[in-house]
Amino acid sequence: MKAIILRAGEGSRLRPFSNTIPKPLIEIFGKSILEHNLENIYNSVDEIIIVVKYKKEEIINKLGDNFNGVKINYFIQGDDKGTAGALRGIDIKNSDILILNGDSIFSKSDLDKIINLKGYGALVKEVEDPSKYGIFSQDNFGFATKIIEKPSEFVGNLANLGVYKFDNSILEISNNISLSQRGEYEITDSINEFIKNNKFNLIPISGDFIDVGYPWDILGANKYFLDHLNESKIDGIVEDGVTIKGNIILAPGAILKSGTYIEGNIYIGENTSIGPNAYLRGSSVIGKNCHIGASVEIKNSSIGNKTNIAHLSYIGDSIIGNNINIGGGFISANLRHDNQNIKVPVKGVLTDTKLRKLGIIIGDNSKLGIKNYSYPGRVLENGSFTPPGEIIK
Repeated sequence: MKAIILRAGEGSRLRPFSNTIPKPLIEIFGKSILEHNLENIYNSVDEIIIVVKYKKEEIINKLGDNFNGVKINYFIQGDDKGTAGALRGIDIKNSDILILNGDSIFSKSDLDKIINLKGYGALVKEVEDPSKYGIFSQDNFGFATKIIEKPSEFVGNLANLGVYKFDNSILEISNNISLSQRGEYEITDSINEFIKNNKFNLIPISGDFIDVGYPWDILGANKYFLDHLNESKIDGIVEDGVTIKGNIILAPGAILKSGTYIEGNIYIGENTSIGPNAYLRGSSVIGKNCHIGASVEIKNSSIGNKTNIAHLSYIGDSIIGNNINIGGGFISANLRHDNQNIKVPVKGVLTDTKLRKLGIIIGDNSKLGIKNYSYPGRVLENGSFTPPGEIIK
């Protein structure tokens, strides 16, 4: 079996992080989204084809030509837009094909279900509001009869999750479908053509499906993995006087300095220094080569790689990118006085995060002066600079 991973788009809703990093390389719990999925499929396929376009060099340089010994080839998507457009031009003969979107994380148990399926099909999930999704209709035997994007009338409640098993005829079908009304080659059109000549199974997921569409979804994705951390793995240095109440991962070269207090499940990457007297609580992930200074408090946050947070700072419910320097005394507010959900601008539209608590979102390569303060849900674009005493409104 061959695997095709689709991820050539820009991931514009994930800005500012997707401005500098292609969405599949966004790190969750210390690994990129792509690596999480590759770990779950590489034992079952003999070749992996990754469709790339936006910032393709970063993906190619990160993964190289194999994953744990399984060959990786890259297909550069041309001008053909759409998910089926990503398949046009790929040549695979006499093989079943696993196709999955590269910007969501799927459980190994669910991926195994479709990989081991005798026949063809898709992973699906029951949803409460079918009008927001691509929905499969079924016949009396449970096989798919059609997929309809965001149906205005009820046809079912099994939503398409972007994981499929086909034979190689899906590639020829995708080469021959017509452009949709919005000028793209749609995977739904390819699926509907395939269904005409094949029984197509619908497999409800039993594990968890983690979609990282917006910056704040990074927090939920990290929390999922941290909640499933059943024991500590300490490969770094823990000085005398450190208190740990929870399960942590402390990677090689990392150090917890004296007086640091941990409450909750925490991931700390390689060569990262914490403290002295730092306070880490809730569910937080701190990347590689970071410095978290004296008396810094971090709560329910994601900190990228090569980031420095100086003394006497508070980072709460925040997403901090890579290569950032935050001056001493920074405070991130994370709760509105009226207790309403935090709203964040996404592509010019104020978007409800469905979160009561959300701190600051800081894009890569930014520098903040000492004694900065931020309102809840504020966004700093990559490469931002702020002077001392700034209030980020």
